Amino acid sequence: MKGAGRSLVTVCMLLLAGTLLACGGPWRDGYFKKGVDRLTQEEVTETLGPPHTVKTPVLGGDSVWTYRVPLAEKELSPLHFAALANATSQATSLIGKPGEGPKEMLYCYRYILTFNEQKILTQWKREECAPGTHDSLNAR
Repeated sequence: MKGAGRSLVTVCMLLLAGTLLACGGPWRDGYFKKGVDRLTQEEVTETLGPPHTVKTPVLGGDSVWTYRVPLAEKELSPLHFAALANATSQATSLIGKPGEGPKEMLYCYRYILTFNEQKILTQWKREECAPGTHDSLNAR
């Protein structure tokens, strides 16, 4: 196979791989979903580092941890065309045209984790740091 044909095959393979990888959503969602009633505070700290905020009642009860994280469009909407564009950009850079295309937009989200008195994750949720930001920026 000549150089141009080999480059085309490489680009197609990278596009396919990028699209498949993008279909999972934010990795933290899966991590917490699988970790409910199983993950400990220590395990979460090992994976994500210390939380940004911690609320622990003095008289006992559930503690609430909050992590703030930046998420890109491709992580939020796995079937969004941004994932395809990113895969194309990566493939293009491999065949000699780096830096083409727009920068990725990042959005602030917080993960709110609730742990019981035994320090086991009992529930979690992801929400925007400033509700409505994602929708208002994409309404254009």
